[in-house]
Amino acid sequence: MAKYVTGFLDKAKIAFDILKQNGGIKGSLYTFYRTDELKNGTVVGKDKYGNTYYENNRYFVGRNRWVIYNDNVYMDYDGSQVPAEWYGWLHYKTDLPPTVKPPVHYKWMIDHIENKSGTQEAYMPYSTTKPKIQAWDPNVKKE
Repeated sequence: MAKYVTGFLDKAKIAFDILKQNGGIKGSLYTFYRTDELKNGTVVGKDKYGNTYYENNRYFVGRNRWVIYNDNVYMDYDGSQVPAEWYGWLHYKTDLPPTVKPPVHYKWMIDHIENKSGTQEAYMPYSTTKPKIQAWDPNVKKE
């Protein structure tokens, strides 16, 4: 019986720690809304865009490193907002995060920018060829 009680208490402590780390009930609901899961872990570092990186080896490999995107992007976050040095750590290309082992930076390297595909800010090339199909326009009167 005592084994079940201690197991319950361990799970209750983990749940309490998760709620505490995510900012109480209100903060946890907000985090759950944005990420669809609640986790607790140690903060490994922050990047220059305000993203926070966490690790907790209690979770399975592949789920034990994660990023919480900056609150300024709200729900418009995607993987291209993670700089290359943190991408390598998140995907197990290196065991050491960039806070421990800074990446090599050469003068010819450009700064990271996110991919704007699918947004109004995306680059849209114009076509120089005549279209083969004429689109229907309901405002044009037939002669």
